[in-house]
Amino acid sequence: MTTIALDAMGGDHGVAVTVPAALAVLTRAPGVNLILVGQRDPISAELNRRHAQESPRLRVHPASEVVGMDEPPAQALRGKKDSSMRVAIDLVKQGTAQAAVSAGNTGALMATARFVLKTLPGIDRPAIITSLPTMRGHVHALDLGANVDCSPEQLLQFAIMGSILVAAIEGKARPRVGLLNVGEEDIKGNEVVKKTHELLRASALNYCGYVEGDEIYTGDMDVIVCDGFVGNVMLKTSEGLARMITHFIKEEFKRNMLTKLAALVSLPVLSAFRRRVDPRRYNGATLIGLNGTVIKSHGGADTLAFENAVRVAIAEANNQVPERIGRELAAMQAQAAVAS
Repeated sequence: MTTIALDAMGGDHGVAVTVPAALAVLTRAPGVNLILVGQRDPISAELNRRHAQESPRLRVHPASEVVGMDEPPAQALRGKKDSSMRVAIDLVKQGTAQAAVSAGNTGALMATARFVLKTLPGIDRPAIITSLPTMRGHVHALDLGANVDCSPEQLLQFAIMGSILVAAIEGKARPRVGLLNVGEEDIKGNEVVKKTHELLRASALNYCGYVEGDEIYTGDMDVIVCDGFVGNVMLKTSEGLARMITHFIKEEFKRNMLTKLAALVSLPVLSAFRRRVDPRRYNGATLIGLNGTVIKSHGGADTLAFENAVRVAIAEANNQVPERIGRELAAMQAQAAVAS
């Protein structure tokens, strides 16, 4: 059985989302146990409201404090050692759970996870990686905001970790790796990107070269690497563009009676389109590079979105992603030592 610890108090909606999401996961994933971490009274009240109760597969682990969504990371780390976020990560550290999921404050989650779990040997900094929809399926992109400034060596580490994650989760022997840049020519980009390009070309990865912004969603790559500043802007721009397109489509279909009739005829197509670009289906970003699995859910996630974040945690726990990254890095370091 795989056990996942859930920060039941985190996010904009807390137990109103995390508890029903947990119940949905238990229904659909028989090989999983869940631990709801947080204040017992509100968790129990939500369970009662949904005619559910604790069981061998669903138990409540008490934590007296809650990290606010706008709370400074250092304050949360030093001042709230019994927060639901911290206790959930502690359960991973202790081996009680194989992964933790939180919709709470991103900065606090990263700081706490890094402090409690530490980074894997050979990794300077953890990164944030998630999957994004493409024309042919999806692509994993990192870093999406954890590291604004990165060295070429750190970007190489991100590429290695992203490649191992995709290989583990999707069974791809040699995932295609691309480096996000302002052009495809070797002369394009700043010095960090150019140096990273050289390191990636010299690596054993299946490196396919530079990727421009308009190629992110073609499906030609399995992993796209960039620093956290670029990655976060890319992610938020994509989310805004999706909302704008949806808004425009609704506006046009509401323009007059004829377009409203056309909307009715097009409803199956519109519904299919909405499902394909629904960000809830891609909720759940991994804090990759840690000695344990920690998944960040969007703070405003609803039940379906949080359930998908838990599914990401289950997949990575079952496939032992941190352990695989650790083994691969150790092997690469050993080979480098022999070569030198």
